[in-house]
Amino acid sequence: MIVGADVTLPDNAGYVVAAYLVFLVLLLIYVVIMATKLSRFERELTELNEIAEKRDEERTRSAA
Repeated sequence: MIVGADVTLPDNAGYVVAAYLVFLVLLLIYVVIMATKLSRFERELTELNEIAEKRDEERTRSAA
């Protein structure tokens, strides 16, 4: 058993923490950007489906 052992962090521990924080912030920004793009894509797809349904209804009416 070591008596009086001094347990300290290395001098560069602050840089490691800062690097992890930068990585997490960049990851969060990436996720937000992807969520925004996915939301916009979903909205556009819904609009296209509505346009296609209207076009199909017009074709069935004109064919009848």
